Amino acid sequence: MAGANEAPPKGIIFDWDNTLVDSWACIALAMNRTLRHMGFAEWGMEDMKSRVALSLRDSFPGLFGDRWEEARDVFYAAFRALHLQCLKPLPGIPEMLAALTASGLRLSVVSNKNGGFLREEVSHLGWQRYFDRLVGATDAVADKPASAPVQLAFEAMGCRSGDTVWFVGDAAVDMECAGNTGCVPVLLRGDPPRDGEFRRHPFRWHINDGWSLLDLVRVLGVPISPI
Repeated sequence: MAGANEAPPKGIIFDWDNTLVDSWACIALAMNRTLRHMGFAEWGMEDMKSRVALSLRDSFPGLFGDRWEEARDVFYAAFRALHLQCLKPLPGIPEMLAALTASGLRLSVVSNKNGGFLREEVSHLGWQRYFDRLVGATDAVADKPASAPVQLAFEAMGCRSGDTVWFVGDAAVDMECAGNTGCVPVLLRGDPPRDGEFRRHPFRWHINDGWSLLDLVRVLGVPISPI
């Protein structure tokens, strides 16, 4: 857990899918519909969790070759029909966001979800007030784990490289992005790490839910009111 000499965060950048909201069911439905359309076998949930991390523009050309734009259109059509009805905050997240905002911490989201879908989901949940910037796939010149989307978040948060900013996510690509941008890598998910999953890009802390993140920042000296 946190040591006495650890600096508290000035700001926190969050991943979105399966960090703040449970999106696996919707992603799996849309992805398997796409795979079927393209003549591929469906993926089980374990494959889904291990293979879905990069943005669509970075992953689909490798999966579908010259037909990747056709696959993109199928995926987006399926996802658009499902995503709001499937949207579900993860445990402790609404309380965590409210408490962090009240404490004065600056918050943003950097996601590999299409930026339009991301902002639609945040608006649907009424969470716009918590975030300085919502950066999705294609909003910057390159997507996570590149540094470009994080730089957009930094600008909105009044932060810069060298400040103590956490990057909180559920996947190795998030920890890699933290390393590429000088952020503190924090793993937020209930599932334990798989063998070797974070060998190349380790995390500083692993926490299970929003309440645990609040406990951590409170230990580091951020004035978090009881909820």
